[in-house]
Amino acid sequence: MKVRQAVIGDVPEMSAFLQQLVALGKRTSPADQDFVRAQYISHRDKIQCVVVEDDDQTILGFQALKIASEGNRYGVAPGWGIIGTHVRPDAARRGVGKKLFRATLEAAVNAGLYHIDATISVTNVEGLAYYEALGFETYRTPDGSICKCFKVMP
Repeated sequence: MKVRQAVIGDVPEMSAFLQQLVALGKRTSPADQDFVRAQYISHRDKIQCVVVEDDDQTILGFQALKIASEGNRYGVAPGWGIIGTHVRPDAARRGVGKKLFRATLEAAVNAGLYHIDATISVTNVEGLAYYEALGFETYRTPDGSICKCFKVMP
């Protein structure tokens, strides 16, 4: 598996597997190509978006890291990082998430972040377990979500 920066040409494949997640009931946010392009590839607050691909160059997952700006949709404190992780359904439990987070943590350190927020639906058991295993801790619970924090730097 190889980790690399996501590029605009990845949008169709990223969107396709996000749509699979929607169909499986594991995602409620939009999954169309315009959303993927705007939120993950070209977002004004993006620090980075990385993908993990297999030997056939199939994208197995991606992770986006943004800096929280004033009034962000998650209610995260400005200056914190905001992380989003998405793994292709047939690639789960293969170490994709750990590979993604290694690259994201390096970017967070380089960006001078102290904290990263992961806002997860209360119904996303796999997502909650993933972030917990990485060392994220619950710090608030707005309606329907659990917000977890990773301390990048003490």
